[in-house]
Parts: sequence; structure tokens; C-alpha cells
Amino acid sequence: MNRIKIWVGTLFGAGLLPAAPGTWGSLFTLPLIYFSAIALPVYGPIFLLLATILLSLWSSDANVAAFGEDPGQFVMDESAGQTVVFLFVSFQQTLFDLILLAIGFLLFRLFDVLKPFGIKAVEKLHGKFGILADDLLAGIYALICIQTIIHFIPAAV
Repeated sequence: MNRIKIWVGTLFGAGLLPAAPGTWGSLFTLPLIYFSAIALPVYGPIFLLLATILLSLWSSDANVAAFGEDPGQFVMDESAGQTVVFLFVSFQQTLFDLILLAIGFLLFRLFDVLKPFGIKAVEKLHGKFGILADDLLAGIYALICIQTIIHFIPAAV
């Protein structure tokens, strides 16, 4: 069972790729976000977020045991945080969708790496909740930014 939890927690091996595992985890989540939003426009990203949160909480202990405290290889938390960014985006199956995905990805990674505005403090929560909470908060900040961008460029969306 622990091998399955490690495989899930590393986002099916994305977190095991060399250099910047969190970036790989976020990047590999983008197609999941996009296709869930296209398949179920309102509910797809919400279902994906719930799934990534539950999978993160379920698999984190095995990953911590295998790789150490708040391991870089464990990227299911990045997957959850990246999903938050696009909760309220209505993709139109245009080139602008790719631009939004790229901007949302960059914003999330920026907030996740720099950890401003209380993200660093949230990361200090104990155990699996701290591992997950900082990514969810980074996702919320990136969500606010992406929604602001969409608001000011309505013709493109």
C-alpha cells in the first residue's frame, strides 16, 4: 500500500523527475485541469480539487516516511494548489486558454516558491495539513491574480 501512496503522492512519478519536482507536479496537473474544465465546465475543477486534496492527505504520510519531512518529491499538494488557480476560469477552447494556463502556472509557482503574504507561516502547520495548506494558499493568491487579469481583459476570454 505504501508504494501506491508514494506513486500517487509523487503524481505518478512527476515528483521523481530531476530538478524542480514541484514545477513538474504543477505542469503535469495543467492538462488535468483543462480537460476536467472542458468535460464538466463548472464541476470538473471542483471535483479535481477535492480529489487532489484527498489524495494529498491520504498519501502524504507514506511520502514523508520515504523521503523526509515536507519532501520535494511529494507533489500532490502542488497539484491541489495549482487546481485552485483555475476554479473559476471558463475555458473557451481558444489560444487564450493556453495563455491563461501559462499565466496561472507561473503565478502559482511564484507564490509557491517565494511564499509571501503568510504562506510561509501556514507552511509551518503540523504534518500533512501544513504540507498542503501552503500550496492551497499560494493557489488562492494566484486565483485572485488570474481573475483580476480576466476581469481586465474580458474581450479575450
